[in-house]
Amino acid sequence: MLKNIQEWILLLAIFGLTAYLGNWIGYGMLSVDGLLGIFVLILISLAGLILQKLIPVNIPSVGYIGILGILVSTPWFPGSEYVVEWTSNIQLLALATPILAYAGISIGRNWADFVQLGWRSFVVAACVFLGTFIGSALIAEIILRMQGII
Repeated sequence: MLKNIQEWILLLAIFGLTAYLGNWIGYGMLSVDGLLGIFVLILISLAGLILQKLIPVNIPSVGYIGILGILVSTPWFPGSEYVVEWTSNIQLLALATPILAYAGISIGRNWADFVQLGWRSFVVAACVFLGTFIGSALIAEIILRMQGII
């Protein structure tokens, strides 16, 4: 378990640093509060990963991370105003970019496993991408028309 925790800390630190740099480069937000926000998110993620290993219920770690994130940001949790203030200085895309890059690398590294899924996986992936694109375009069209921009 200690080896897992050390690996998680290293991985979360790399993601945190990358997200902080992305927040700075992409949004010009270089602040101590942003760094504290990244640190809080790393601690919440680490606690969720540890809880997933300790609690014998079969719930994915992302569930524990989400529950912990909600709990520490609720008004009755001590220090929640700081958690909310610090994490509000981090943009979502700055967080998502390194995680999606890692997912892409891990899929690329296991390309043989991906190919074994067969041609159906390519059809499903194409439909998901197409549906996401059309759905996003449709929502953008509706919102922009409602605002009178187009």
